[in-house]
Amino acid sequence: MTRVTDDFEPDHAASPTAHVLSELQTYGYRPFEDEPDPRPLPEGGRIGGAVADIFDAIAATLTETRLEPDLETLLWSTVNTFHRMVNRVETELDRNEQAQKRGQKEQDGSEIRSVELERLIAEGLTLVDRRNAYEIFRDAAKEQFERLTMSAWRPKTGSLVSRRTMTASMIDSRDFLTARRKAEGELLVPPGPKIVVTGGLDFNDHLLIWERLDKVRTKHPDMVLLHGGSPKGAEFIASRWADHRDVVQIAFKPDWTKHRKAAPFRRNDAMLDTLPIGVVIFPGTGIQENLADKAKKLGIPVLRFGGGA
Repeated sequence: MTRVTDDFEPDHAASPTAHVLSELQTYGYRPFEDEPDPRPLPEGGRIGGAVADIFDAIAATLTETRLEPDLETLLWSTVNTFHRMVNRVETELDRNEQAQKRGQKEQDGSEIRSVELERLIAEGLTLVDRRNAYEIFRDAAKEQFERLTMSAWRPKTGSLVSRRTMTASMIDSRDFLTARRKAEGELLVPPGPKIVVTGGLDFNDHLLIWERLDKVRTKHPDMVLLHGGSPKGAEFIASRWADHRDVVQIAFKPDWTKHRKAAPFRRNDAMLDTLPIGVVIFPGTGIQENLADKAKKLGIPVLRFGGGA
């Protein structure tokens, strides 16, 4: 009778699940349960190099193949991946802000409440750092997209803003919330004289538009360009001018769902509410005439170009 022995049983490889559990036991931090995650964020230089490698690898793989027509779409989606991560962390930051507000109201002098609020503050600061890091990823990816496609990257919805890295040790919860609101406000209200530009969807004289806007920028080098965010025509050409001239721009798109047929005219009101120092009009429709008339009534200078002007 042959005796069965396991002396020569080979070593089995650990399952993926076992490997993950082992890594968690050894390196797994559980941020905000006991203390914030102590690991550092990736350095900006390494982020830029890694993103450049990603884009170059995708471009090199698809170029001169049948997949090349999809290259711009794939690169756009790559930038959008980092942009979505920014928005995801922003959502967590909003929840943290609400939790801090509740924590402030619930303070009763007990150590438990105090420690919980301190934990929320530390969590908020870490979320700010994470958000800023993903913005560095997003901005680096945006630059690579524009380098390879010669087109400006924009999200399908929402704004595209960047923040300078914000550092802090431990600050009071009220100071943290106030600083965050102030930082958000400063980003969404850029400094500089505001210039409104408007024109029809069918007006495509890009040489005239760029020439006139260059002259305005010479006079107001720190200008902020306001336009209607049209997908083509004069306003789209003006937005591309702003991209290439590194001019801050704000798109006031009509809210058709809320205002229906009155949307373009309500949009005109919103742009004029920012108190621009001038309005540049290119040929268009009654929407442009409405903006010009309202601007004149407010004493805002109106400059007309094109169409025999």
